[in-house]
Order: sequence, then structure tokens, then C-alpha cells
Amino acid sequence: MQETRLDIARIRAARRVIDPVFLDTPLYRCEALEPGLGCAVSIKLETANPVRSFKARGTELVASMLADKGSRAVVCASAGNLGQALAWSGRGRGLDVSVVASRFATRAKLDRIRALGAGLELVDGDHEMARERAAAIARHDGIRLVEDSLDIETCEGAATIGLELVETAPSFDTVLIALGGGALATGVGHVLKALAPGVEVICVQPLGAPALTLSWRARRVVTTDSTDTIADGVAGRRPIPAVLDDLLLIADDAVLVQEASIIAGMRMLLDHAGLVVEPSAALGIAAILEDRDRFAGRHVVTIVCGSNVDIDAYHHWVGAAPIYRS
Repeated sequence: MQETRLDIARIRAARRVIDPVFLDTPLYRCEALEPGLGCAVSIKLETANPVRSFKARGTELVASMLADKGSRAVVCASAGNLGQALAWSGRGRGLDVSVVASRFATRAKLDRIRALGAGLELVDGDHEMARERAAAIARHDGIRLVEDSLDIETCEGAATIGLELVETAPSFDTVLIALGGGALATGVGHVLKALAPGVEVICVQPLGAPALTLSWRARRVVTTDSTDTIADGVAGRRPIPAVLDDLLLIADDAVLVQEASIIAGMRMLLDHAGLVVEPSAALGIAAILEDRDRFAGRHVVTIVCGSNVDIDAYHHWVGAAPIYRS
């Protein structure tokens, strides 16, 4: 395997730093989903923790390192899940956490950031504008800026999911990973390519927010002027060059899916798995729905990465979802 920024030894060590409440999340075969999808499906449930997403695996590393160094202030930009995770991890270590987000972010995520004690600043723009503002605050105040997917801790924290997959999963041949900034994909993908190289790593992104997928296909950074997707957790426009370099080494494929398929995936996870998930968490199911022939006969693991969703919007989406039948 060619070199990425990640390191297996550090990833193994991360398990000793991350609060156990975020580790060893449920992994199980969900046979109820299989008739509608035409393949064996296992779920890695990264919503079964206090912040209801995988992001705290990375923020636990960040917060632990800051506390060890005596640092007391940190800022990040977030679509919502990273901010919650950093607020949770920072609160337990006495850190002063500030989060910058778009005022158009999911209200439930913003409310939870405040409830966890972080300062919250809203910008009149999208996530990329929030990134710019967070960087400006860090420069002005001389504090640590946490950049999701660029900071190696966010990738290696997420990579501990990969360790759990290879250590505990039954035989599987494909993993479907939501692709946004890239921390989850590069982290899990790095571990799989190192320890289970026969597993196909497929990244999934919405057609309405395709920047990193287009970059992977072009083998160079491709930016977009806007995004148009309900999957707010993966709606970036400006891929990070170092993350793309890692992704090029670990991803076997990167696919784009339609909004209707994302909604149908959310509905299937509700109807057949009893899971209320945010749109980003349904991307793996959406990919299977759009290409059943590709996955027929395979055993697929999909990482259900978050469940922080606005309930009114959720009911609007899933109430209108088509029912996919085999």
C-alpha cells in the first residue's frame, strides 16, 4: 500500500484515548433490508453514542491532545455534527469550544451545540464561509483551529471504525462510506487497504454536492460554486488537496446518488431497520438502490454515520419517499 498521511500504529493507539462510549458501536447483519436491496447488508451503527455521529472519535483525540498541552481554547467550523462532538469532548476536559456554522444549518444540530456549552457563531452563507470565519477567529485569537478531514486526528479517530470492522465483522467484500470532507472515507479506507485489502472501498456522495467525487475522478481538486442536497453533513464545495491525495490511494470507486434515492434509503432504514437517520447516513443504501446489479450476491457493510436530523424535515422527506420493492 502506498503512503497516506495515516498510520496504523497511531490508529490503534487512538482506541486508548477515545472515550469507550464511542467505541465498539453495533455491527450487525440486517436481513430485513436484504429483499429490497438484493444483497447481504450489515450495518455499522455510528449513531449509538451521546452525539449520535462518528465525529467524536476524532474530537476525542483533538481534545485529549489539547488538554495534555495545557491549551484551553479551540474553534471549528461545522455543519453540525463536528461541532456537537467537539463541544462534548471539550466539555469533559475543560476546554473553551467555539463553533462557527451556517445559520441555514439543521436547527436540531445548532441547538445541541449550544446545549453542550459551546459558543456558537452563525454566518450568512454555507459551510465554506463558516470554514473561512473559523480560520479568521483562530488567527485573531491565537487558538487551535480544528479542520475536519485536514487534521489527522479527525481521520485517525474515524479510522478506528475500520479496526472494528476488520476485527469483528463476518466475511464482507464491500464497504460503502459517506463522502463529505473525507475523514471517514480516508480513515476507514486506510485501515481496510492495510488490513483487509480484498475489500472494495466505495465512497458515496450526493449528486448535488459532488466536489470530492469529481476531484477523485479527475485526480485533481475540483471545486463547485454551490451545493444542492438535503445531505447537509457532506455538502462541501472545496476539497482539501491533502485529503484528495489520501482518497486517491484508498478508494476503489466514488459514486454519486440522486436525492430521491437518499430519501428512499432513509425510508428503508426506518421501515426495515427501525432507524431514524440523517440523509448522509443513508448514502450507502442509496448507492445500492441505484445499482442493484453491481451489488447482487455481495455482502455489503454500510456505515450509518449520523442521526441528527430535523424531525419536521424528516417527516416531510420520508412521508413522500417511494417504496422500493424487490
